[in-house]
Amino acid sequence: MIGPFVFCPRCGARLTQQFLFGRERPVCPACGYIVFYDPKVAVGALVEHEGKVLLVRRRYDPGKGGWALPAGFVEIDEGPVAAAIRECREETGLLIRICGLLDVFAVPTDPRGPAVFIVYRGIPVGGDLRPGDDALEAGFFPPDGLPSPLVFASTRRALWRWRREKGFEGRRF
Repeated sequence: MIGPFVFCPRCGARLTQQFLFGRERPVCPACGYIVFYDPKVAVGALVEHEGKVLLVRRRYDPGKGGWALPAGFVEIDEGPVAAAIRECREETGLLIRICGLLDVFAVPTDPRGPAVFIVYRGIPVGGDLRPGDDALEAGFFPPDGLPSPLVFASTRRALWRWRREKGFEGRRF
């Protein structure tokens, strides 16, 4: 059985597998509840200032000690843009304005569960740069001076795209 459910979250009966909506899914034979395993929604901000990009050194796993975009999961009561602004503020002390969408990435192998990662472009509009929340360090880095290691394939892909836009065609990370 794929996923964490063995018993129905509604009535507690043991789930069975049925082919529904194009794939095998856990289904409750007692109440008919169908379990859909949906990915979490995560957001990040590629914040640029004076030709440099904002990165944070992670305090916790996954990726402890490595560098990534300021990012996190969308809360149930907020939209993705608000979440990206909140996460950046929590991790870096900076208030940002979202200027557009960079890309959307599928993240099927995160240890916290599959996710869809939305990366926005942003610029700082206030606050003071200081690490917070789950960041050990925060700083701006030029395209040819990114710190190492860069954790998460989605961070590396977003930075590769950003570097390419800046005229740095070099290797992927």
